Amino acid sequence: MKKRILVRGPALSQTGYGEQCRFALRALRSREDLFDIYLLNIPWGGTNWIFEDSEERRWLDELIIKAKPLLEQQKQNPQMPLFDISLQVTIPNELQRMAPLNILYTAGIETDRACPEWIAKCHQFADKILVISEHAKAGLQTPIKAQDQMGNELDFVLEKPIEVVHYPVKNVATKDLNLNLETDFNFLTMAQWGPRKNLPNTIAWFCQEFHDDENVGLVVKTFMKGNSQIDKSFVRSSLKEVADNFPNKKCKVYFLHGYMNEEEIHSLYVHPKIKAMINFGHGEGYGLPLFEAAYSGLPVITHDFGGQKDFLYAPKKTKKGTEKLRPHFSKVNYDLKPVQKEVLWQGVIEPDMQWAYPSEASCKLAMREAVNNCGLLQGEAKRLKGWLEKEFEDVDKFKNFVTAINGEESLEMIDWMNDIHEECEY
Repeated sequence: MKKRILVRGPALSQTGYGEQCRFALRALRSREDLFDIYLLNIPWGGTNWIFEDSEERRWLDELIIKAKPLLEQQKQNPQMPLFDISLQVTIPNELQRMAPLNILYTAGIETDRACPEWIAKCHQFADKILVISEHAKAGLQTPIKAQDQMGNELDFVLEKPIEVVHYPVKNVATKDLNLNLETDFNFLTMAQWGPRKNLPNTIAWFCQEFHDDENVGLVVKTFMKGNSQIDKSFVRSSLKEVADNFPNKKCKVYFLHGYMNEEEIHSLYVHPKIKAMINFGHGEGYGLPLFEAAYSGLPVITHDFGGQKDFLYAPKKTKKGTEKLRPHFSKVNYDLKPVQKEVLWQGVIEPDMQWAYPSEASCKLAMREAVNNCGLLQGEAKRLKGWLEKEFEDVDKFKNFVTAINGEESLEMIDWMNDIHEECEY
């Protein structure tokens, strides 16, 4: 018998969490013999929604429409749950109890640990937790200091099962974007404009390092909240304010804003004049643009504090013939320090949390070495691409996700019974 599973998440949003939710739905769809899927779409930070008329978007709309009457019935009689499983793609403080089995699927946080409210919500509402990286798992499992009702300080530890399921690689067609880049060697950075992503420093360090180099550019794909003209104007002014601090620079800074579909995004990674991806942010729950760049064969320059560590390291043979995980990217140094006061967010980012502060000197050196030794970086990127294509296939990741939801033993039993049934029919 199929299990009714309600997916609650930002499935229509143009965000990392939106893509995470869509991956979960694709994985469940790969086993429609097991799941009767319903969707409760939620907004995500005021960002735009995907709007293309595709087969997947029409399917998502059908799941939303199908869920509405059941959600209304459950709202009127919450003691009679109409779903067997709820899969909630969100951050822990937004968890709800919506079914007998409630599973949290989260990207975690960019910092070194979760806040007490997250741990409390997980204990209260989550029967199981899925995350997208080892970094997210470690952040949730790191003991935190908290006070009990008597005011005594104690170590607060999450005691819930946590499993890691990575995203799969995608095979996306590309096209000529007609970017008209004047410079032959260009870096690419792709992130939301805000303190967490450290874009002002990224742009400033690039301008300082390549001030006198007219053949080097930086392509900045960014936004603040959405794709509106107001957002574009604000971000352009903010970017220009940083770049104008270097009035006589010969290097170029290019600004990209607005919706780009998967074909267009992946075309950036393979553009003949874009030679490397840089990310000097404070940390990543996973780092989807970095992952996409890596499996597209684009060299990556970043630090390894965050989820990107899961896919930027690959096995390499040592002199003794054994395999060991090695970085297949240009790794920059960083210091782990408390988050800035301006990013504090009660219940999400709190004062005792830390994240990465990339070294300015190390970032500049890595960018310079990329220009001087482009061939070496491309060789490492090619090897990483081959490993990712083999180890992060969609069929395997879909199976991993379904197994995490359904349980390995029960999934094997179902598949065995299906095989027996097919043999009997034959």
